Amino acid sequence: MAKDQSTDRAKREADKAFKPVTTQKPMNDYAKDQHSQNENRERLKAERLAREAESKGLPE
Repeated sequence: MAKDQSTDRAKREADKAFKPVTTQKPMNDYAKDQHSQNENRERLKAERLAREAESKGLPE
């Protein structure tokens, strides 16, 4: 029994040490397109807000 317990404990410790690393799945074409569109939309929104803030600060 003691031998079984020591191998079980060693196996558990090895499993902890060598557990698989979780990685992200590679993006498919649709996800890549959506990601780039979202980034572009956020960039354009920031530029628009900066222009609006600048135009409000200047007297007309």
